[in-house]
Amino acid sequence: MVITFVFLAVLIAIAGAVIDVGSWYRAHRQMQATADASALAGVQELPASTSAALAQALDYADRNDGGVQSQDVEFSGTTAPNDTIKVTARMAAPGVFTRLFGIDSVTARAAAKARTGTLGSARWAAPIGVDERHPDLQCQPTPCFGNPSTLDLNKVGPGSFKILNIDGSRGGTSSATLGVWIDRGLDAYMPLQWYWGEPGSSFNSSHVRDALKNRIGTELLFPIFRDVRGGGTNFQYEVVGWVGWHLTGYKIGGRGVLEGWFTSVIWEGIESEPATGDDFGARAISLVE
Repeated sequence: MVITFVFLAVLIAIAGAVIDVGSWYRAHRQMQATADASALAGVQELPASTSAALAQALDYADRNDGGVQSQDVEFSGTTAPNDTIKVTARMAAPGVFTRLFGIDSVTARAAAKARTGTLGSARWAAPIGVDERHPDLQCQPTPCFGNPSTLDLNKVGPGSFKILNIDGSRGGTSSATLGVWIDRGLDAYMPLQWYWGEPGSSFNSSHVRDALKNRIGTELLFPIFRDVRGGGTNFQYEVVGWVGWHLTGYKIGGRGVLEGWFTSVIWEGIESEPATGDDFGARAISLVE
């Protein structure tokens, strides 16, 4: 009988320990989620301001499960100064049955590291090219954001009006496809390289008009070109980066004009490694640890 009671007591203790360990595991997962989300919130302010990034990370943590203090947030440079944030979250996870073994609680701790970088490849870009020499792109270290301006679709070469075949194809692209690229963006990653131009004033179509109308009041991602070459169906643009554009209106007729302003954007894409040095305010963010 005594052996039976001892055996039952041991089984209960083991079962209790398993329950506590499961509770500690859930606490760790909770802290990992907090650290991940806080790092992703803070990294959106980098590399411009570590103080703003710190405030964002702490605010996000406080509004969720807490466990993050100022000293738990660190900044470093991976491909550029202050492009990386590390957040450590921790909380005391109490034990119940493990107190029988002298363990009142454990510290659930998790860390996450996030990085921001200029785009080496971009997804969901629109096919309208922006000349790198645009006055609002000359500000340093990033473009003049929020300054009401226009983008013209004037001819830049024989038969080419700043419309790019951003899927890498050569030759005519249907106006319906151009409309989809403007309305939704290209559902593929667009790397930095030379792109064939779309010959003719393809922007003057109902598909493009409807797409632009749908995008008024939203941000689009436009490729920036530095150089051009060729002519007609052989015309090409050298894409060196991307920039966000907040569209407020448009005029399509004999010549096309987009109204709005440049804006910084966090966009889906692949970071450039190493940093290219061309920062037009369009950046990608990712968890790296």
